[in-house]
Formats: sequence, structure tokens, C-alpha cells
Amino acid sequence: MTQKIRIALLGLSRVGEIFSEHFLEKIQEQHINVEIVAVATHQLDSPVALGYAHSHIPVFEDALKVAELGDKVDIIFDLTGNPEVRRQLREKMQATNNQHTVIAPEIFAQLLWEFFSEGEALPHSAKMGYK
Repeated sequence: MTQKIRIALLGLSRVGEIFSEHFLEKIQEQHINVEIVAVATHQLDSPVALGYAHSHIPVFEDALKVAELGDKVDIIFDLTGNPEVRRQLREKMQATNNQHTVIAPEIFAQLLWEFFSEGEALPHSAKMGYK
């Protein structure tokens, strides 16, 4: 068995909520070797955030706290739609010398979505680039 891919999901609003629910469902149903190790959202009382907290997955209000997890996270899915958050994440990772974690912007979520969506469209942000 290969090592689990540890991911964090940032931004559990419109895009992030739908993506995270479907992603988690696929992980569980198909026993995919991926583990969600952290999430970040400004809506700590949302059903999705509470569900992750109930499952003992750390839920952060500040997305930059996820960058502090270092090599405990392989991929950070930035679903915030906020280029400033993406810039700050990169700066935080440089400051902590994190050369392990990869930041995947929304376009990568869109790509994955095409593989497991079963025809349902994933909303997207107008700010999807890697700015």
C-alpha cells in the first residue's frame, strides 16, 4: 500500500463546500488513499465545518494556519477564490522553508471534479488563476 496523500481544503463556502463533500464521499466510498488532514473556513459553524470538527479534523478560521502544518500536508487545495490568500500562503511556506507542500488552486479542483462529478457542474470563482 502506498503512503496516504494528505490534503487540506481552504475555503468551504460555495465551491469548497460542494467540492469537499463530494471529495470526502469518494475517499470513503472507494477507499482512496487520501486523507483530509485540515480545513479552513470563515464559517466555523457551517454544517460542513462542524462535520469535519466532529471527525477530529482540525478546522481553522485562518487559512494561513494550515501552512504552519508543514510537511504534514502534501497538497493544499486553495478554494477561497482569493488571490491574496494564495500569495500569503506561498510567502508563509517560504518563511517556514516548506518545500514539500503543493498549493493547488481552484482550477485543479475543477480538473478533479471532471473525474468524479457524474455530470454535476462545480461552481467556480472568477479569480481561478494562480496569481
